[in-house]
Amino acid sequence: MVDPQDILKFWLDDVGPDGWYNATPELDAQIRRKFGDAWEGACEGRYSLWLTYPTGALAYIILTDQFPRNMFRDTAGAFSTDRIALAAAKSAINKDWDMRIDEPARQFFYLPLMHSENLCDQDRCVRLMCERMPEYGRSNLLHARAHRAVIRQFGRFPTRNAALARTDTALEAEYVARGGYGNTVRALQNETAAA
Repeated sequence: MVDPQDILKFWLDDVGPDGWYNATPELDAQIRRKFGDAWEGACEGRYSLWLTYPTGALAYIILTDQFPRNMFRDTAGAFSTDRIALAAAKSAINKDWDMRIDEPARQFFYLPLMHSENLCDQDRCVRLMCERMPEYGRSNLLHARAHRAVIRQFGRFPTRNAALARTDTALEAEYVARGGYGNTVRALQNETAAA
């Protein structure tokens, strides 16, 4: 049976910052193999005790927000536990447990907000990145602002439409065809450079 420390050691130490946003089929397969059963356990409510202390909550959020994006890449499964990850993140943040975790690991409390298709969550994510990630927040802030820009424009992430069997609007199809999220990031970078 997996415990929170297994998840934290693997994600924070073994994979680390260099691997967090560097998707590879090998890492995806490794996460499926090592943590697929634990993810199913979280879906069944087996790890609610983890939500009673900061490091347990962090491990739970990584298990339900980060790992599905690897295990089920480009499918609906990638987003299937977003709701429970978001609830866990909001609860932990409201207790200031995020502030008991050092950067850069602290960001994982905020990423469920960044992954939410709700503008209020997006605004809160940007605010938290500004206020609570002083050392590592610059890059994270750029991506938080980019996610918020997409939700402001479309009310959802068009890049998820195929996986979630949602029909693209004409504007969404055009957005994706013109470079989608990457273009949003570049536009914000150019805007910041010009300011």
